[in-house]
Amino acid sequence: MTINRIYKISLLSLAILIGIFIVSFGTFYTYWNTASADKTCASCHEIQNSVHSQAQSSHRNLKCNECHGTALSNGLHSMREKGMMVIKHMNIKSDENILISEEQLLEVLNNCKRCHSSEFADWSSGGHSIDYEHVFLNPKHNSTEQINFDCLRCHGMFFKGTVNDIVEPLNIKGPWKLKDITRATMPAIPCMACHQIHQDGSPHKRPDYSGPKSIFYQKQDTGFVVGFYDRHEKVHVPITQLPRLYLKEGERPVKIADDPIMRNCVQCHAPNAAHQAGTNDDRTPRGVHEGLSCTACHELHSNNSKNSCISCHPAISNCKLDVTKMNTSYADPKSPFNIHWVSCSDCHKGATKVKSELHRITNNLKMH
Repeated sequence: MTINRIYKISLLSLAILIGIFIVSFGTFYTYWNTASADKTCASCHEIQNSVHSQAQSSHRNLKCNECHGTALSNGLHSMREKGMMVIKHMNIKSDENILISEEQLLEVLNNCKRCHSSEFADWSSGGHSIDYEHVFLNPKHNSTEQINFDCLRCHGMFFKGTVNDIVEPLNIKGPWKLKDITRATMPAIPCMACHQIHQDGSPHKRPDYSGPKSIFYQKQDTGFVVGFYDRHEKVHVPITQLPRLYLKEGERPVKIADDPIMRNCVQCHAPNAAHQAGTNDDRTPRGVHEGLSCTACHELHSNNSKNSCISCHPAISNCKLDVTKMNTSYADPKSPFNIHWVSCSDCHKGATKVKSELHRITNNLKMH
């Protein structure tokens, strides 16, 4: 047999092997991306819990790869990532509680906007879309309050390391820099900080238009889709399981709105350990707005409150003034009257005495 003939046979054999590999891989790849998750992803016992929880969620009609991607959806990066998952799975020391990394989570976030484009746009335009650079390299904040480990409770809660691994130095002198510059534009408060994708829920459905008057009563209560991600326990805590805020102004208990969503807000916008109103990042309404919820004024995803006044106030208030033009922080960020706890006496001197007199008269009337 000549060398040329051997060479041709070798090339033909190699071509046949490559063809068999392509057909086999293509067949398996197609099956994996079209078959039920119970027959694919859930075949790995570590993933079964996630598959079963997704089957009870509002996203139950979506396939796993629509959010998590496929082995080829992001080129070589996806192939390397999925390959490492297989290696980890076959490792005898594999983790039973598999959690996606922060980088993987942010890839999922980019898929959220395919269906939730409006919510994503609102979030992108609000304060909660802040990135690592603006959180950890803010000179004004860092020079007055030292960066500490608790920063990650609200900023970068999915980061696996500690604040030591993010920024240096940890002092109030600076200058500060990120240890990994690629994190600079990563969102520090992604959607999953408040939303658990696999949380129990039902898909939205069109109402029954045959009874127009009953459409309002058919709307679903979507409050359950909100929760707080606890980075220490690595779980989402539903708002129904979060405690109500207890707050004091001196020794006086402050009235708090019974709004479950507000329980989520105060996990980050919280007072100090003594529960004193207005301390740390607490912005619970007091004064004329005491008892209102955060969501009474702030839109859920953008946090915008620009049009909130007209929801409760007429164009002209009882003071014969346009409330949107009053000298409060609503109209002027430099105003000494913070809209969260502005009171009548801030603008009307002697208002406290008038209020006390009204209370006295009212109590006398009740006694008689």
